[in-house]
Amino acid sequence: MRDMLLIALYAFLGAAGAGLLGAGALWLIRRRSLTASLAVVAAVAVGAMLAGTLVVAWAMFLNTHDLTVVTTVVAMAAVVSLATALLLGRWVVARSHELALAARSFGDGGAFEAPDGPATAELAALSRELAATSAKLAESRDRERALETSRRELVAWISHDLRTPLAGLRAMSEALEDGVAADPDRYLRQIRTEVERLNGMVGDLFELSRIHAGTLALSPSRISVYDLVGDALAGADPLAREHGVRLVGHRVEALPVDVDGKEMSRVLGNLLINAIRRTPADGTVAVAAERSPAGGIVLSVTDGCGGIPEEDLPRVFDTGWRGTHARTPPAGAGLGLAIVRGIVEAHRGQAAVHNVPGGCRFEVTLPAAEGAL
Repeated sequence: MRDMLLIALYAFLGAAGAGLLGAGALWLIRRRSLTASLAVVAAVAVGAMLAGTLVVAWAMFLNTHDLTVVTTVVAMAAVVSLATALLLGRWVVARSHELALAARSFGDGGAFEAPDGPATAELAALSRELAATSAKLAESRDRERALETSRRELVAWISHDLRTPLAGLRAMSEALEDGVAADPDRYLRQIRTEVERLNGMVGDLFELSRIHAGTLALSPSRISVYDLVGDALAGADPLAREHGVRLVGHRVEALPVDVDGKEMSRVLGNLLINAIRRTPADGTVAVAAERSPAGGIVLSVTDGCGGIPEEDLPRVFDTGWRGTHARTPPAGAGLGLAIVRGIVEAHRGQAAVHNVPGGCRFEVTLPAAEGAL
C-alpha cells in the first residue's frame, strides 16, 4: 500500500510540473490561434503522462529496456495527440473564419446566412444567435427607413400646409394695410380662422413631439366610457352638422376605464373629426364601446369613406399619412391618427383599422379597469 502511495505521489509531482509549464505556455499564447492552444493542451496531457512515468521509473529504478519501451509508447501517443489536436484546431478555426465572414455580411447591410456544413454545438449556437440578431437588425433598418420616409413626407406636407395659409394671411394683411379690402370684417374673420388652424397644427406637432420623446405625462382616473363617448359626440356635433353627417352612438356600455380623460377625449375627437371629414354628406358615423372577448374595452368609430386601399392600411397611423385625399385644407397635417396611436399606446392599449362595407372602422382597445365605477 505504501509503494502505491509513493508511486501516486511521484506521478502527481511529475504531471504537476508538466501542467505548470503548460499553463505558462497557454498564458503566453492566449492571444494566438485556437490551434496553438489545442496543441499545447495535447502536449501537456502527453507530457504530464511522460513526466509522471519518468519520475516513477527513476524512483523505482526500472531497467533501461523498460524505460525505453515506456518512453517510446508515450512518444507515439504524443505524436497522435498533437496531430489530432492540430486537425481539430484547424477545423474549428476554419469554421470560425467562415462564421466571421457570414457575420460581416449582415454587418454591411445584408442578411446573415449560416455557413454550410457541420459545426460544434457552441458554433451552431452562435450561428443561431447571429441569425436572430440579423433578423432584428433587418427589422430595425426597415423601421428606420419607414420613419425616415414619414419624416420626409411630414416635412413636405407641413411645408405645403403652412405655405398656403401664410400666403393668404400675408395677402389679406397687405390688403388691410393698403386700405383696398372691400370687406375688412370678412378679412379679419378669415385671418382669425387661419390663425386658429395654424395654432392647431402647431399644437399637434408639439403633442406628437412629446409622444415620440416619451414625455407625455398622463393623469389617469376612473372614467366611464359612456361619458367619454357622450362628450366626444357632443364636441363633434357642430362639425358633423356642417358636413351633413349623422352621428350615431350605439352599443355604448357604461364600462369603467383608468385613463387620462383629456388625452382620451383627444383620441376620440381626432377619430371623429377624421371620420366626419371623409364621410360624404348624408352619411353616418357610428361610435360604439363594448367589452372585447379578450377582456379589454374596444372603442370604435365607423365611417362611410368607402374604405382604404389594402396596401395603405399598415400606414394609416404613420406620421403624416393622409391617403389619396388632396393634401389641402381642411385635411389637416396628417398628424391626428399618429397622435391617436401614441396616446393609446401610452395607455398600454392598441389602435387598429379595418375595412368594412362602405367605409372603415377604427378601433381603440384599452385595458379594462378592475372593479366598478
